[in-house]
Amino acid sequence: MHTRATIATAAVLLAALTACSSSGDDAPAANDSGRPAAEPTVSVPAGHEGDDLEAAVAVYTAAYFAGDADTAYGMLSARCAKEITEDAYAGVVERAAADYGEDHPLSDVRAEVSGTTGRADYKVTGLPKFDRQAQPWVLEDGAWKYDDC
Repeated sequence: MHTRATIATAAVLLAALTACSSSGDDAPAANDSGRPAAEPTVSVPAGHEGDDLEAAVAVYTAAYFAGDADTAYGMLSARCAKEITEDAYAGVVERAAADYGEDHPLSDVRAEVSGTTGRADYKVTGLPKFDRQAQPWVLEDGAWKYDDC
C-alpha cells in the first residue's frame, strides 16, 4: 500500500513537472502583421534542468519493483515498446516484484540532460546490482521515457 501511494505521489510530481512543457504541435498565433508570433521561452536554471528526469526515474523504478506493469510499460520509449509486448513486459515487472519486493527507494539520483536525451545515475537501496550509471532516457511528447532496451 505504501508503494502505491509513493508511485501515485511520484506520478503527480512528474505530471506537475512536465505540465509546463509544450509539445510544439500547435502553430504560434499570428500577430497583427499576419506573421506567426514568437513562442515564449522558459529558462530553466542549470541546477534544475534534470529535476523532471530524476522524478521520472523515481516513478519508473518504484513502478518496476511494485509490479505496476501499466505504469512501467507506459514509461518505455517508443523504441523500447517496439521491442517487447506489454504482456511480456508485465511478466518481467511482476517477476521483479516477486523476487525483490517493492521497498527499494533510490538514492544518489543524478540526471544529465542534453536537449531531448538524458542520462541518469542512481543507486537502488538494498539492491546494488540494480544501481545504474548513464542510463539512457529520451524526452517524447513532453515526458521522459526509459530508453535502455
